Amino acid sequence: MNGSAVAKNPSSSVGDYLKAIWGLTGDGTASTKDVAERLSISSASVSNMFVRLQKMGLTEYEPYQGASLTEAGRVEALRLLRRHRLIETFLLERLGYPWEEVHEEAESLEHSVSDEFTERLAEFLGHPDYDPHGDPIPASDGTLEADDSFSLSAATAGQRVRIYRVVDEEAAKLAYLEEHRLMPGRVLEVKEVRALDGVVTVENEDGETRSFGGPLAGSIYVRSSSEDG
Repeated sequence: MNGSAVAKNPSSSVGDYLKAIWGLTGDGTASTKDVAERLSISSASVSNMFVRLQKMGLTEYEPYQGASLTEAGRVEALRLLRRHRLIETFLLERLGYPWEEVHEEAESLEHSVSDEFTERLAEFLGHPDYDPHGDPIPASDGTLEADDSFSLSAATAGQRVRIYRVVDEEAAKLAYLEEHRLMPGRVLEVKEVRALDGVVTVENEDGETRSFGGPLAGSIYVRSSSEDG
């Protein structure tokens, strides 16, 4: 199939679509509207690309419903995610890039390096399991650990949680979280979750209290930390 050939060396735009679909729904169906918003392009452009991706064998597409990844599309999306997240880790740990800048730099670099480079980079870094934002790095065989995290906005008052990952890529928000040391690994106690406006108030291990608006709380993914006592 032509799709298998393309999947070996996809264009940057094809890769961006596959990552967007995976990031939005995993193995589910991503709507045209959601992908358009994620990539900041028109819905018409997304619909046209969905048709193209289907012809390449990378997605299944139903007009007015959206697109889901085929097995070939899933493999390609995870291959690119592995490369992207390893590059982010390298930029932060070895080149001293700020936490909030590594995503954009990795976006520029990921389509310019080979699979061999990716695997040498993984070995150089000691085969890390997570990238700087807490996202799991797919293994070289394409497997990815199960994700049982949930957004901070879905937590309940009195719950003790540990920040697992941050899904927001906006530099200003990441800089804010870093400034207040609200990064993967930090333990928080949820003090209040307001149903009216979605504001979440937490207390960190130092007794400092912070409140987040609904959108920011929704981008912070946590796991229960009850085992920490």
